[in-house]
Amino acid sequence: MAHIDYYLSTISPNCYLAGVRPGEIAAKHGATIAYKPLDIMGLFSRTGGVPPGQRHVSRQEYRLIEIERSAKLAGMPVNVKPAHWPTNPAPSSYALIAAQNAGGGDLAALVAGITRACWADQKDIAEDDVVKGCLEAAGFDPALAESGLLSGAETYASNLEEAVNVGVFGAPFFMTDDGARFWGMDRLDQLDMHLGGSI
Repeated sequence: MAHIDYYLSTISPNCYLAGVRPGEIAAKHGATIAYKPLDIMGLFSRTGGVPPGQRHVSRQEYRLIEIERSAKLAGMPVNVKPAHWPTNPAPSSYALIAAQNAGGGDLAALVAGITRACWADQKDIAEDDVVKGCLEAAGFDPALAESGLLSGAETYASNLEEAVNVGVFGAPFFMTDDGARFWGMDRLDQLDMHLGGSI
């Protein structure tokens, strides 16, 4: 059975734009998928990237154009300058980790819900009530937002170290068990084709 490691950031617009497709692609090919939230700003600093706010103005402007254009093509609502961005991604990441450990809900829907809360719904995903609402909507116990915080923090940190060690430098980033790497929501079709054996 094929496996996908999905390195993501809950504050990433491109993880929002990926939606539930990573989970759908995994299911289509009978693959397992592990969701690995990490500190994207820490990843940038460790792998030669630059946080959006520190990029040249032309890059900052084009980033917003691309987010808006990609959302339009996907038929997804978006606020290119969310009211609560950047925000602390740790609480939502810990909740995702706890949900993955607990099982019983839809992890793809949880990732989509958390990122949508930030990029479309103008909510602060650092707030407990927002995270609990996302958990409940995806079929998880909202109390997971308050459980396993220590183990969540440890996993969150180890996900970053693992990502750096295996060659991840952005999000969303997908790595299959045969070592294939795919960076960006616009590479999901290639991930699908790879799992299907056509590339």
